[in-house]
Amino acid sequence: MGLGILEDTHFESVPGTSVLDDSNRQEELNTNLKLKYDRTGSIPIILVPQPSDDPNDPLNWPLWKRDLILVILSVASVMAATLVPILAANTVTFTLYFHRNFTQIALLTGFHLCGCGVAGVLFVASARVWGKRHLYLLGAVLLVASSIWAGRSRSYKSLVWARILQGVAVAPFEALVNASVGDLFFVHERGKRMALSNLSLFGGAFFTPVIVGKMTRSLGWPWPFYFVGIFSGIVLPLIFFFVPETAYRRSAHLNTDIASTDDFHRRRLSREAHELRDTPGGESSPRDLPGGGNTPRGGSLGAQEYTEQKRLTQDAEAFPATNSFGTENPSLEKVSFAKSLLPFNGRKTDENFFKLLLRPFPLFFHPAILWGCLIQGTLIGWTVLIGVVLAAIFLGPPLFFNQAQTGYLYSGAFVGAVLGFLLAGILSDWSAKWLTRKNKGIYEPEFRLILVIPQVIVGCAGLFGFGITSEKVGKYGWFWPDFFFALEVMGMVLGAVASALYIVDAHREIAVEAFTCLLIFKNFFSFGLTWSAYDWLLKFGIAKTFYIIGSVQLVVCLVTIPMYIFGKRNRSFFHRYNILKLTRLY
Repeated sequence: MGLGILEDTHFESVPGTSVLDDSNRQEELNTNLKLKYDRTGSIPIILVPQPSDDPNDPLNWPLWKRDLILVILSVASVMAATLVPILAANTVTFTLYFHRNFTQIALLTGFHLCGCGVAGVLFVASARVWGKRHLYLLGAVLLVASSIWAGRSRSYKSLVWARILQGVAVAPFEALVNASVGDLFFVHERGKRMALSNLSLFGGAFFTPVIVGKMTRSLGWPWPFYFVGIFSGIVLPLIFFFVPETAYRRSAHLNTDIASTDDFHRRRLSREAHELRDTPGGESSPRDLPGGGNTPRGGSLGAQEYTEQKRLTQDAEAFPATNSFGTENPSLEKVSFAKSLLPFNGRKTDENFFKLLLRPFPLFFHPAILWGCLIQGTLIGWTVLIGVVLAAIFLGPPLFFNQAQTGYLYSGAFVGAVLGFLLAGILSDWSAKWLTRKNKGIYEPEFRLILVIPQVIVGCAGLFGFGITSEKVGKYGWFWPDFFFALEVMGMVLGAVASALYIVDAHREIAVEAFTCLLIFKNFFSFGLTWSAYDWLLKFGIAKTFYIIGSVQLVVCLVTIPMYIFGKRNRSFFHRYNILKLTRLY
């Protein structure tokens, strides 16, 4: 049992488990396999996944280019995320302008989230088949168009449809940017960059109400929408010229992070089977079968196991015969810059689009995906709930805040998001590397779950504290509710980074579908909260509502303990019993 993680009884190397420091166990897992390393540091690190020899493989691009792509997508994500809380500081303004109640104005955010959730399902299937670039371009175009429409809306119905279209525009960035981090970076490079992408998606949004309230008071409520459209229009050409397709159809034998010991065994069999066939008069027998008789958990093969060994040898022929691990001797040329500007560059899979469309739904029964939905989605939902009720708490007695002052309250949330990003960036890679060294060079994706420890501390403290201090704002003033709001958002960012990293590292082969599950859960969960937020406050009061919410969040975070202990066995189980294959969606 490595550092509290139960070992699997079926595979010695479970998909997701990787050798980052080969000083101890490389021979056990990668016998006769030539691996590529990152030699920029004092200690060489095995590259996971292994890059191909193709210059068009994103993993072979210079680091500056990969980072530039991430920065541009992060800026676009900020523009997209801005649209979620853009109404938060203006609740009363819209209530008076459209003659609607608080719940109906809150539903303008709810419909936006629904549009994002539904579009995410369609876009993810499209990304699987044709890649992500065309969706980033479409999302940027829709950000411009929908923002102009929203700013020109003069009826509630028109604004509802504009908000739904804005949700569709946001979907590519919410669903795919984290998956692009997995496309562009090796395991040991992802931590800080995943923190940046999540800060952009979830943290950047909290700066919006800070300026929206003041902007509305000075220029009128349409102008926040217009400014989003203007800045999205600036980002659009950056995406067009500097964000090529990040999805790459990589040979399966290079994906060392999603392979099991049985997969490594088959690759050895494939290579040795080719060598045996090339030998004149070479015929196999139970004694001289390729692979040396190694089973996934060790031991030797007897004559009675000849049939199974022969089956494995035949199956292994499906893997490419290579002269080294990761070398297929391709004669590929680098794609020209002009060709890289095309929205499509070929199919990324031969799978059926409609099957891909249904794929995310069975994954809600996958424990790791469900855990990710809960650990990320609940705190995001509570954050939306706080944003919905914030105006009602502070615009009325005893503080009587105006739109600008209510918007300024989000400065605390923004600071919390930045602090969450910094803490996640520092802890994610450092803790993973430290635990890997303690685990004799073997990296387990469960090491990413350590981020839940600070999440539960600051996130739950923020929820309980916000409820207590908001109940009596006359006594505590505006500072303490804002302080606890910052803690809650800090916990939200930590949870988002932890879940995203774990899914990419443990289940990268289904990461896109998994992020779709997260997208569906958090958006529809948040939509449900917009229906009920004001009713809960009226029925239970602020303090009791947040006591209940905080307790629910505490239970959700504690689920991480069994996830850490049994996560490796869970990965093994779903590798052997693939839920997508069982439902015939693979």
